[in-house]
Amino acid sequence: MTPMSASAHRAPIGVRSARPLAALVLACTVGVAGRAADYPAPSEADYVIRDFKFASGESLPDLRIHYRFLGRPARGPDGAPTNAVLILHGTGGSGANFFNPYFAGELFGPGQPLDAASHFIVVPDGIGHGGSSKPSDGMHARFPAYCYSDMVDAQYRLVTEGLSVSHLLLVLGTSMGGMHTWVWGERHPAFMDHLMPLASLPAQISGRNRVWRRAVIDSIRGDPLWKGGEYTAQPPSLRVAEELLFFMGSNPVRRQAEMPTLAQADAVLDRNVDHAVTLGDANDLLYAVSASRDYDPGPDLGKIRAPLTAVNSADDLINPPELGILEREIKRVAHGRAVVVPAGDATYGHGTHTHAAAWKPYLIDLLRQ
Repeated sequence: MTPMSASAHRAPIGVRSARPLAALVLACTVGVAGRAADYPAPSEADYVIRDFKFASGESLPDLRIHYRFLGRPARGPDGAPTNAVLILHGTGGSGANFFNPYFAGELFGPGQPLDAASHFIVVPDGIGHGGSSKPSDGMHARFPAYCYSDMVDAQYRLVTEGLSVSHLLLVLGTSMGGMHTWVWGERHPAFMDHLMPLASLPAQISGRNRVWRRAVIDSIRGDPLWKGGEYTAQPPSLRVAEELLFFMGSNPVRRQAEMPTLAQADAVLDRNVDHAVTLGDANDLLYAVSASRDYDPGPDLGKIRAPLTAVNSADDLINPPELGILEREIKRVAHGRAVVVPAGDATYGHGTHTHAAAWKPYLIDLLRQ
């Protein structure tokens, strides 16, 4: 089937502040909890890719990609899908992260931008994450050294081979998924109508962003109790890694309000990290953080054809706006727009990507193009 034509393109736009839409953002924020039951529960399934070849030269005879989905595909007169949406999660997470009042409750319910009654929404777990094939399934540190290009390849094969979808209305991703969204636009420029990368930068991992990742990698690999990946109990380094992730994920104002004393800071940190360690695995996290080593979309940004709106928040410690990277690189995207949401009541640091009220107005505007 031939891909359907892209919707009308907009001329290049520079970085925009979110202030002109502040009232709409505030309106979108009100009553989120009351809409928690409005979005349907997803169905879940697995797609197994036979003899999957990784960029490292390694392979797996069976690569399992777990995914969640809502709605049904609709097709136009030419047979091409018209309503398929791909949503991609962040490092160490899974598609389950999106099914909460702050994301699904803002997007998937009746009358919302990605209403499940009129969209076919596909939410995969990336390689190494969630219910997809990962080191902790049994191979441990013998699992293939996957990278972002492998993850995008597997997503593409799920969509095209597993679900028989030849065109996407939208690719939207958060954090690592945002970086995957840039790669999707470059590698498959005619495959989607719209792109929305959130909490990401279209540049190689470098600077402080690389430093915290190296700190996670080194803490695990240098831990004697990691035992080359063959531990029988989670090594202490997993806790150190999860503490770093907790530190990077929110903004200082919210953290200070949540834990204004030393005792409260320790209690909140312990509670969050204890929970993460209980659910996590050191090999899985090591592989997930290491996978960004091949990410470098900068040279091919000119290949992106679909209208793209990139949204970051001003209080994002991982992608701080003062670097100026987004402002510089968006000029190379033919139909690109960049938004930096000012820090405030609607933002949560890097985690703003999962609080859709902060950026939903820009999604609505993108889908109208």
